[in-house]
Amino acid sequence: MERTLIILKPDAVKRGIVGEIIGRFEKAGLKLVGVKMLKPDYDHYYHHYETISKMISRRGQEAFDVTLNFMNEGPVIAAVLEGIKAVSLVRKMVGDTEPEKATPGTIRGDYAHMGFEYANKEGVSVPNVIHASGDLNEAKDEINHWFSDSELFEYLTVHEHFTQAKSHKK
Repeated sequence: MERTLIILKPDAVKRGIVGEIIGRFEKAGLKLVGVKMLKPDYDHYYHHYETISKMISRRGQEAFDVTLNFMNEGPVIAAVLEGIKAVSLVRKMVGDTEPEKATPGTIRGDYAHMGFEYANKEGVSVPNVIHASGDLNEAKDEINHWFSDSELFEYLTVHEHFTQAKSHKK
């Protein structure tokens, strides 16, 4: 089983759509194994966006600064999801990073619409609702950064027989 990290950004929290989004992952058969609300400081976000994701290297200091300002607009919900090929499944469900290009039916396609061009012109970050780990290595690093082992749980859901081919026999 794979695990991946999602972060429901301040726009998702303020809009009251956290439950809807998490529910979509659960309905797809992913298991929630850790979740918490927090308001990380600059160092925490720096480690996430630059040390792990190399955002400054990839997109520049300005994009990094705009993103951190946006992320500090309120609390976030960090969660770890588990399932078969969880990283790629979550990425597919989340949709394109730029909501304007996200396909309807994806989380960003259904809950956001702003494009980079408009955001850059206005000097704001694109409110794209959610972060999802980009690959398995990034997921492992991000999970270790956001959660301690004691905050992650092992348990069986009633539908794992159907979603993960697990037997519930003892």
